[in-house]
Amino acid sequence: MDTPRHKFGPWTRSSIPHTPERTSSTSSNWSFRSISSSSSESTGSSAFWRTPRRDKVKEKNKVGGKDATCLLYFHPSYTSSSSSSLPEVHSLGSYIPIQPYIPEDESTIKKNAYKKKTDPVQWLKENSNNRHAITIGQKTWKTKLTEWNNPRPKAALISLVRNSELEGMQQSMRQLEARWNHKYLYPWIFFNDEPFSEEFMAGTRNLTDAECFYEVVPEEFWSLPEWIDERRFMNSLDYLGTIGVGKGWMVSYHHMCRWNSGFFYRMRILRGLDWYWRVEPDVHFFCNINYDIFRFMRDNHLKYGFNMNILDDARSFPSLWSKTRAFANAHPELLHPEADLNWLLDGGEYNNCQFFSNFEIGSLRFWRGDDDDDYYDGKKGGTKGAHEKYFNHLDRTGGFFYERWGDAPVHTLSVAMFLSKREVWYFRDVGYRHGINSVCPQGREGSCACEEGGVDRGFYKLVPLESPQRKPGDTCVRGWIGGEWVEKREGWSREEEVRGGGDGWGGREKESLEREREREREREREREREKEKEKEKEKEKEKEKERKEKMEYVGVIF
Repeated sequence: MDTPRHKFGPWTRSSIPHTPERTSSTSSNWSFRSISSSSSESTGSSAFWRTPRRDKVKEKNKVGGKDATCLLYFHPSYTSSSSSSLPEVHSLGSYIPIQPYIPEDESTIKKNAYKKKTDPVQWLKENSNNRHAITIGQKTWKTKLTEWNNPRPKAALISLVRNSELEGMQQSMRQLEARWNHKYLYPWIFFNDEPFSEEFMAGTRNLTDAECFYEVVPEEFWSLPEWIDERRFMNSLDYLGTIGVGKGWMVSYHHMCRWNSGFFYRMRILRGLDWYWRVEPDVHFFCNINYDIFRFMRDNHLKYGFNMNILDDARSFPSLWSKTRAFANAHPELLHPEADLNWLLDGGEYNNCQFFSNFEIGSLRFWRGDDDDDYYDGKKGGTKGAHEKYFNHLDRTGGFFYERWGDAPVHTLSVAMFLSKREVWYFRDVGYRHGINSVCPQGREGSCACEEGGVDRGFYKLVPLESPQRKPGDTCVRGWIGGEWVEKREGWSREEEVRGGGDGWGGREKESLEREREREREREREREREKEKEKEKEKEKEKEKERKEKMEYVGVIF
């Protein structure tokens, strides 16, 4: 389905450029190197857990300004309980939420002293007991009071998907419903560039008790704009296919990247919503999630969430950074005062790092530019509308068609320029797999069906061997986290680490670092104990020597 074949609704009344038919042939200096989002087909499948039978209760809800019927359900294993059955503070076990290192000088601390502070880790401790679930038991009076003062976020799970991807979409829905959404019942909104089939709609509705919506992308958002040279575009498709840039030869893939970069948040059905969770077909969710993710984002003034930070093929968009730099130089007032680009730079060039945007939780208000919560900015407005202006600038340059600019690097650059790291959250606790890339958190014993791994396991898997790009000085996510996460062991060498089975990057997770330090302290204590034993032996020898001397003296006398 490389080209749209239908015209829809009011969009047919205006003159819209067509999409060509395609045959099957194939310290920050503000400088970036390029990458994109070359996805690969997901292989294999993992076990999923079906939701138990439940009793349904209908309740009215609104999505995008429409009345909708939500089906609430109750697990038979959960019964009405007294307030004492819900703990006030939930134990996170040995899992440690990861927050970035943000250095602050004294002037910055004084400047921010008046601002309201939030503590995401404390929020997780107090709310990771399904406190805000709408299908589990009887809520405590304290929870009800909290929800009355702080109502449910206006949010949805969204997916751009084709009819032919029904099976993959069902796979994703089954796991996310079983792991999380069966407790919270946030609606699903599906987007397609052609009408959904009855089979697709029935096949997805049957997997959730939440409401489902099916929307067609307007042709205006899925066709060549008037400023694009069609012949040049067709030549670029041939070139990208010849050099092996992932899906670069597909017309529909260019439209998809452009839509995800700057059009998805403009869809009419999303106008009444503030938050979204992007869900791709054929992905896997490995861990139970026992808190309302959208409440977590809203209550802690977070605007973007990710759980993988990867490299991709730099040949996908060689001019993206130069266009970005031109925009930043022309509009310095749009940059966030706490913008941190150092983790994206390597020798003054873009290091090819990007948030893997097929898992993305974020604020629609941020993308739309109507966000009044400029929380860390100290002034109303600030970066308001920055992404919209940035996207429009990029769109006019034609890079979504003449190159293969992906939504992942565009979103990454936008988040880095227009948000503080304080407003970005690393969802390390959400075990996830997309194709050959996966993440599985440490310290969530009994909650995940995956093998624990490092924060950056296989982060460079999407870079083909023929790509001439060089890897950054450290892995992407360690660079974003910063601080002691990028420390190297004394005397460290890449060759020795690889020989020992390591990844060759030398970074250490905090848990691993603490364990290593504890082992070193234990070794030091062992050395001290050995020294004490040696001293005791020396004392015994001295005593034995004195005893023998006394015996010899006594023998001489008698």
